[in-house]
Amino acid sequence: MYVIVWQFQVAPGQERAFEEAYGPHGDWARFFERSNDFQGTELLRAALEPAEDGEDVGNASPDYFTIDRWATADAYAVFSDRYAGEYEKLDNQFLELCAVEVCLGHFETVD
Repeated sequence: MYVIVWQFQVAPGQERAFEEAYGPHGDWARFFERSNDFQGTELLRAALEPAEDGEDVGNASPDYFTIDRWATADAYAVFSDRYAGEYEKLDNQFLELCAVEVCLGHFETVD
């Protein structure tokens, strides 16, 4: 299995829209489902822990992580090449949702 992990800092007040777009049934997952080799997306939200000094964390927005699973690296590459224009269009559509977007890496599972 081939896995791509992204980290996001969501713009304040955009959490619900972000979760709808990037979640396992959201816009991105539906886009990737065009490929039979796409095996799903998992959306994780970091748990906000109380500050060490006991202060309230206030309106801090938690980091989010997506884990996109593909059958193989080649399957992802073929999809990316074929739908590059549509990928860019979808990415631009959701720019206002994220203050920061970082690809943490591409990984292969170890058997």
